[in-house]
Formats: sequence, C-alpha cells, structure tokens
Amino acid sequence: MDFIVQKFGGTSLVDEDMRLKVAAKVVEASQAGYFPVVVVSAIGRQGEPYATDTLLSYASSGNKELSPRESDLLMSCGEIISGVVLTATIQKLGYPAIFLTGAQAGIITDNNYTEARIIKVDPQCIVRHALEGKIVIVAGFQGITNEGEVTTLGRGGSDTTAAALGVALEATSVDIFTDVEGIMTADPRIVSDARPLETVTYNEICQLAQEGAKVIHPRAVEITMQKNIPLRIKCTFNDAPGTLVTSYGEVYKGSIDITRDRTITGITNISDVSRMKIIIKNCSDVPEFQKKIFNALAHAGISLDLINILSESILFTVKNSVVAKAVRVLEEINIYPEVLPDCAKVAVVGAGMTGVPGVMAKIVEALSNEKIQILQSADSYTTIWILVKRVEMEKCIQILHRQFRPGEYL
Repeated sequence: MDFIVQKFGGTSLVDEDMRLKVAAKVVEASQAGYFPVVVVSAIGRQGEPYATDTLLSYASSGNKELSPRESDLLMSCGEIISGVVLTATIQKLGYPAIFLTGAQAGIITDNNYTEARIIKVDPQCIVRHALEGKIVIVAGFQGITNEGEVTTLGRGGSDTTAAALGVALEATSVDIFTDVEGIMTADPRIVSDARPLETVTYNEICQLAQEGAKVIHPRAVEITMQKNIPLRIKCTFNDAPGTLVTSYGEVYKGSIDITRDRTITGITNISDVSRMKIIIKNCSDVPEFQKKIFNALAHAGISLDLINILSESILFTVKNSVVAKAVRVLEEINIYPEVLPDCAKVAVVGAGMTGVPGVMAKIVEALSNEKIQILQSADSYTTIWILVKRVEMEKCIQILHRQFRPGEYL
C-alpha cells in the first residue's frame, strides 16, 4: 500500500474556505493512487475559539491550576474538534472518510504528561480503514499510555505524530503543509530576498529547526530520518513544490564537484538570549570550580547554550527569561557572573561547509567590514554559531545572506 501522510497546521483549518483547500489536496493525493493519512493540529492560534492556548486560558481563568493529567485531557480537545470538522468537510464532497483520535490510531506514549514521547505505533486500525477505501484523519499532538491515559506530545507534537505514522506505515512521503512555501534561506521578515529551498538534508533541517526556524519540529525530522522517508514542507495555499528533506546523497546528487557546491543552505537565529561570563582567578582547583558551576545550574534545571570553557573564563548563554534565576543560583555558591543582556545567536547552516576552509574567515570579514562585533562563536560539521548584540542581529543576518547566497551552488 502506498501511504502518504499529510499534516495540516491550525492556520490551514481556520475556516470553511481553508478546509476546502485542505480537502482538495487530500482528495488529489487519493486520486493519484495514494492512501492519504491526514494529521491535523488544533484550529487557529491563541485567541481563536478552539486553539489549544485558548482552551487552556479558559480552564485556568480565576486562578485555577490544572494538573498535568487534566491539562492533557483538555489540550487534546483542539485536535479532535479540527479533525471531526475536516472529516465532515471531506465527507460532504462525496468521499468516505473517518476520524481517529491518537489513541484510536495506535499512538502509544510514555506517561510524561504534556511532554510525552511516542514509544510505539500500532497502525492496524489505520490500515484496516484505508483498505476499506476510507480517507483516514488522525488527531495530531496526542496519544495514550499503556494504562489508557490521554497524553500530549509537547511543542511540535502534530509534526511528531505525522513523522511517527509515516515510519510506522512506511509511507511514500510525509508532507507538512504550512502557510509558507517551504524552508526559507532566512526569515523573509528580515531578508527581503530570502527564497524557498528546493532540497535540504535531514541534518541541515534539524539544525535550522533547533536554531530558530519554526516550520517543522526537529524531532519529526529525526523520526523520518530513521527510515529515510522523504519529508516535504509545502504550502496549503498554492501548488508550489515546497522543500524536500532527504538524505545528503539525494540532495547533492549530480552536484558532487569540488569546484561547485552548496556551502551554505540557510541562516537562522534565536533572539532572546543573554551571555554569562565567569572569570576564573585565584582558583587552586579549576576542575572542581568548573564542576561546581555546571552542577549547580543543572540541578536548578537551567539549560545552557553556546558553552565555551577556557583556562581563564567560562562563557555560556541562557534564555532571557531565566537570567535572574541563573544569577541567583550562582551567587548562592559565591560565584558572581558578568551578564551581557539582549544578545542573539545567529546560525549559519550547511552540510556543504564540512571540510571547506575559509567559511569562518568570510563570516568575520563580512561582519568586521560593517563594524559588527562577534561576542562568541562555536561550530560543528554543518553549523557555525555566532553571538551578536540583539540590536545588530537583523543587520548581521542580512550581511551574511548577501555574503553566502544560501541555497545556491557556487
């Protein structure tokens, strides 16, 4: 059976006109000979009646505090509403369709309420209905424990649902439909000539997603990568081809030429961070001092990023929202960090940079010519991260986009 998994976000389901556009894409896949399995998010965004955040706000009004279990029961309602409504839309067009909750679709999770992880998918119910000629619509973002408790999958949960079903069904592809035309070379609100990428590797899209690109959750990419299932990011509102996410060999097929390669794929950013710097001086046991710092922050549940451990100092970034807590934790052990607030992390991503000399030199040259100071940096095989002042972030991204022309084969 040639399954194709199609996931539609809340903005694609917000009204009847939009749902008809969604239904048309589902029917088109069915008429092309595929067995479509459709994963839906809750309708709309915060403030709209059936959005997940709206439901939570309603339930917690009057200072009521929901337990994690009851929160999951409530949050699962949004996807059920959107799934039932889309199913009715497809049925009205004359096509047999059936809606399944995450539990009915066989999505089994652990019992970590509000942030559950999928541990198994049993697609038998989906397969049975598909063999009966029905289009199957599944509630994203939710599952059920072995004990029968409803759970939700956390941020990006519907993407994760689609990816897990794609793997379980050995789907031809997993198509993520959004309100943009694919993965962009940069945020188009910052770079006016940013453009959609035709192809990216699994590793590249994971890096872009983790570093601020919000089109797809990195967990979904990691899941589809397990069985090398093609992942496509497409627009609900038009027929643009979108972005194909696949293996390195497929992306660079026909372009393996040492004189011509795609060095940089995209540039993204995280804007709400602060840098903390701890000076090491008059310390008789530096390793113990380092351990003391990181253990204290870890026990406090504070996530660190862009970590540089040097002989004379320790530098790292934290989200602006936890700066005060991090300072308090360190001061309690008589360590007093220097805090540089309102920074931004810019990530330059590209599998083609591996082993290519001079990429960092070009970054430094381009930014120094415009008097933008790099406060800190780090790198991996596919990514170079730099820290700059928040007020210089947009200019920094624009400069680097001009310098590297992401997505082009140079």
